[in-house]
Amino acid sequence: MSPSFKKHRLIIADCQFLITESLKAILTDEGSFIVEAVVAGKNEIQKALEKSEVSILIIDPSFIDLNSFSEIKEIRYNYPELRFIVLTNSLSKSELYELNSLGITNIILKSSDKEEIFEALNASVKGKKYYSSELLEILFEIKEKTNSGEEPGQLTPSEIEIVRLISEGLTTKEIASRKYISFHTVITHRKNIFRKLGVSNVSELIMYAIKSGWINMIEYHI
Repeated sequence: MSPSFKKHRLIIADCQFLITESLKAILTDEGSFIVEAVVAGKNEIQKALEKSEVSILIIDPSFIDLNSFSEIKEIRYNYPELRFIVLTNSLSKSELYELNSLGITNIILKSSDKEEIFEALNASVKGKKYYSSELLEILFEIKEKTNSGEEPGQLTPSEIEIVRLISEGLTTKEIASRKYISFHTVITHRKNIFRKLGVSNVSELIMYAIKSGWINMIEYHI
């Protein structure tokens, strides 16, 4: 290894055992990063930051005892050189907007593959932004709605297309094949669609789609 090679020290903040252990193993094997600590609470984050010179904090705010995202702002204020990567299952538009307003611009989903995780890490090291493709769609939608004066909350064109494929009876695997995206990406899209529309099953989703005019009743056969 070159004497000038610098390993980046980081903390993983998440209480999900399988996630943290898997991520720690992946980062350790790669060789460019040192996992200084795996923590499960905000007090542990503070102690770990005081103990070691850390450059990156990988955090899932949903699985850390934060009262609000404003507590992330406090950590950023106390450690201005610290880079943040949010690694989470999903985010609402309002949560994504709030994180961006706090200067958190490296956000990926737990459905991301190994390559995307390292792309996010390398972007963070260089001070660049990085988002999972699904989150980019939400960001673009927020921007478009803001510019047009419309209220956010509608599905993206890609999500509407997935609703139509679901109404045709295609499985998750078949949808992934049809759209040339990963199986996990389709699952993420489905979760986002259900959350946005407030539906809990496929039948409710299809009835919503019919009422919204995304599919015709004649196209859907029970």
